[in-house]
Amino acid sequence: MPSSSSSFVRFSTLTRLPVARLAFRPFFLLAALFSVLSMGVWFAFWHGLILLRPYGGLMFWHQHEMLFGFAAAVVAGFVLTAVQNWTGLPSLKGGPLLALVGLWLAGRLLMAFPLGLPTWLLVLVDLAFLPVVAGVMAMLVIEAKRWRNLIFLPALGLLAIANLVMHLGVSSGDAELIRQAAYLAVLLIALLMVVVGGRVIAMFTANRLGRPRKAPIPVLEYTSLGSVMLVVLGQLLVMFGVSLPGALLAALMGLAAVANTVRLSRWGGLYSWREPLLWGLHLSYAFIPVGLAMWALAMLGLLGVELAVHALTIGGMSTMMLAMMARVSLGHTGRAIRTLPGIGVALGLVLVSALLRAPLLALFPQLTHWTYSLSIILWSLAYLTFLFHYTGTLLSPRPDGQDG
Repeated sequence: MPSSSSSFVRFSTLTRLPVARLAFRPFFLLAALFSVLSMGVWFAFWHGLILLRPYGGLMFWHQHEMLFGFAAAVVAGFVLTAVQNWTGLPSLKGGPLLALVGLWLAGRLLMAFPLGLPTWLLVLVDLAFLPVVAGVMAMLVIEAKRWRNLIFLPALGLLAIANLVMHLGVSSGDAELIRQAAYLAVLLIALLMVVVGGRVIAMFTANRLGRPRKAPIPVLEYTSLGSVMLVVLGQLLVMFGVSLPGALLAALMGLAAVANTVRLSRWGGLYSWREPLLWGLHLSYAFIPVGLAMWALAMLGLLGVELAVHALTIGGMSTMMLAMMARVSLGHTGRAIRTLPGIGVALGLVLVSALLRAPLLALFPQLTHWTYSLSIILWSLAYLTFLFHYTGTLLSPRPDGQDG
């Protein structure tokens, strides 16, 4: 049995590894790489090539893995890094962080290559990741008594429940249950974007441009956040089989779209056109009300829900994640926060991908085949650009020698 001193040496060695110093490093890197590989598989499938025979089939795998593989990794990297700033306490690093990365990676491998293993084992490995992330965050928030950050915990918990329900849908052969659970996950991630965006976008813009920051209007803030929470609650009830009037959900989504549009208009986005890391955040946030408005129309039978979902996931989720990853990866590695060559183009590519996959397709549904293909290619090019510029940064020590 190893001595405590030898265990400490091994732990210290792992902690000194640059990639194991804070959660954003491994999770941002792996999320970007995983998204490109996943999109490659999806592109091949769309063109009649079967490269993978995953658990649940390729349709389920695409829905599930973009939410609980790609997006969950980015969320974990962000919150487990940010919680250190919010609480002033050291976050996960070294061996424990690499173990969490290993858990995420095991889930991705087993979902893609079931290997004939028992279904319960695949599901258990996949489900374990988000509760562990929430548990680590909860311990730090509670210890530091930073109660305002507890809002992330129910969101992470509900994401874990949505994941469980998607698996239950596979086991029962219930495609509608899978769909409604996936919708809940999308709306929960949109809620996280509303929370995080409200905290940082106006601040980043004012600080970078040297402009005065407008004081938040309490009623507007409560309405913007509260309306999205009500939308999430409504979708949670629908997932559990409660029949809600489509007009009620449409009204809630319409209110959330209007409130968040007004909220965004006060953050100075019109002055950020020269700064891609700023306009990327503003435009990604703009896709939240766009997606919610499209979803409201879908609830009234005027659009397909999938168009609204892709407005939120590509225009909102993937664009904001790319912009935040590019910014956080510089700031937390002790580098100047600036737009690296091609990152502005990458953000633009994801936004064009969203326009092709949602609003344009709503107007011209006959263009489905080529818009699907082109949107996949644009997404992949954008995240390959991130990997080109940031892989070395994420795997290297800070130039100032500090931890992080």
